[in-house]
Amino acid sequence: MKILLTGGLGYIGAHVCTLLQSRGYRVVIVDNLVNSSKQMLRQLLAIDSKNPPILELLDITNTKDLEKLFQQHDDLSGVIHFAALKSVNQSIQKPLKYYHNNIIGLIELLKVVEARSLPLIFSSSCTVYGQSDVLPITENQPFKPSYSPYGFTKQMGEQIIKDTTSTNEQFKAMSLRYFNPIGAHDSALIGQWPINEPENLVPYITQVAIGKRKELKIFGDQYDTPDGSCVRDYIHVMDLAEAHLLGLEYLWSSKSNYYVFNVGLGEGVSVKRLVKRFEEVTKISINHRITNPREGDVPIAYAEASKIQTQLGWIPKYSIDEALLSAWKWEQYLDSSGLSIDST
Repeated sequence: MKILLTGGLGYIGAHVCTLLQSRGYRVVIVDNLVNSSKQMLRQLLAIDSKNPPILELLDITNTKDLEKLFQQHDDLSGVIHFAALKSVNQSIQKPLKYYHNNIIGLIELLKVVEARSLPLIFSSSCTVYGQSDVLPITENQPFKPSYSPYGFTKQMGEQIIKDTTSTNEQFKAMSLRYFNPIGAHDSALIGQWPINEPENLVPYITQVAIGKRKELKIFGDQYDTPDGSCVRDYIHVMDLAEAHLLGLEYLWSSKSNYYVFNVGLGEGVSVKRLVKRFEEVTKISINHRITNPREGDVPIAYAEASKIQTQLGWIPKYSIDEALLSAWKWEQYLDSSGLSIDST
């Protein structure tokens, strides 16, 4: 069976690709390389060269190119949609860029996917909840006004998909609301690979640990949390990858048209505590300082994830400490290999 991954050379997409390959699926990757690199494809081939993914370079906002793609690959069994800009901070500074890419790209994709009744997994986010009044956060919590245009694109994206499934009983879709993916593939050949300064906590920690950066910035320590820093739900990226495959397989035999699941460990860990856990598992001290709170950050977000465990049979395999160690091994691999995101 052949699966299409939009944004498949990105952090999460690449890890889902490795899982699909290992289970015998054929993979078509669509990417425009805005936040990724062809080097990631070489890394994927280093993991599995016997079942290589097909790379199609195009922008999904381009209607004609997208239609040609689906005509060329007319034997697809499903689509997993990762292709989106994802920086909360950048979306606040460049809202039109985010609305165009994330919303127009989704609409154009839905036109061709819905017409072919291909099951769709949508890469959503816990940002749809804003600062929830109830913790842990269940899927039944209503959306609050987002702190950022990025969050709004995920809220709107889910609504657009839900409305589309309601008009075609043959079209099925699922939104997976990620909490905070961290870690890297067991091989240490792929991992989170920021093009510029990391937006996420763990790659920033590992870059400080390896000596690429002098210090870690912790954005605020006056929140109403146990130690004043933000609290998040961190999940190993390969556990997240497993959720995508289980979700797609569920859609193939499901009776309903639309589903929503949280994907998280259900454990709230503060930024300061995560730094401490990294120091404990690696025996490396992380130089850090407190800076001003970052616009768009909510103080606390962690999942109630029993629904996906019960309905899809998803059981996380990795601990937070294992995820941190895998991220550190990936950073060490990058340093020793001399690879860069711009490698040709």
